[in-house]
Amino acid sequence: MKVSVLIADDEPIAREALATMLRAFDWLSCVGEVADGLSAIEAIDRLRPELVFLDVAMPGAQGTDVLRRVHHRPYVIFTTAYSEHAVIAFELGAVDYLVKPFGQERIAAALDRIRAAVGEPAPSDVADRLTSVFDSTMVSRLFVRTSGGLTPVLLRDVAFLESSGDYVVAHVARARHLIHLSLTRLEMRLDPSRFIRIHRTCIVNLDHLKSFRPETQGRLTAVMHDGTRLMVSRARAQAIRALGI
Repeated sequence: MKVSVLIADDEPIAREALATMLRAFDWLSCVGEVADGLSAIEAIDRLRPELVFLDVAMPGAQGTDVLRRVHHRPYVIFTTAYSEHAVIAFELGAVDYLVKPFGQERIAAALDRIRAAVGEPAPSDVADRLTSVFDSTMVSRLFVRTSGGLTPVLLRDVAFLESSGDYVVAHVARARHLIHLSLTRLEMRLDPSRFIRIHRTCIVNLDHLKSFRPETQGRLTAVMHDGTRLMVSRARAQAIRALGI
């Protein structure tokens, strides 16, 4: 009994490469390919595939919007060029998340999870999780690239976040993790009662803050529990004083 697969990706080269890699697995049957979100919605409900390789960023509808609008509930493996989307993908209950470019070995690892799940009920909780994730803008974890793939890092363990070009550096104990995401976009998903911006390039976790120390000319310095000292901008110093923190 073969597992039916649908490929949804707006890049022809990516669709062709994925289809070629999937031919190596004789227990899979590719039932179709689509190039945009609206076509993905129609194809998923019409073809009812057991597994969908779903690109996150597509014209017509994002991959997450596709899941919100379909009636049929397949297993889902998200594909995208941006690791920042891993936060939503895993919170939605995706079986796996592939960051482009990926190869045959990574595909095989993802499909091992599918083989283990075949025969079980399809993950209907994906639809429920969509509601909970999008009803709240806050996230509780980040996913960072390590030698073992994408590893979750709990936000409560992050002492502070700082901007570094197109990346954010998350400081966790003595480790530094690079995340391909702007600090402003990430700030929108953080709990404002725990995280506060102290500078254009820095956000601190108040649970890791020892004190705000006054400096000359009305400035403040954020002193973290590990001894790290971070400069607070004049504008943010005024806002912090107004909040009574």
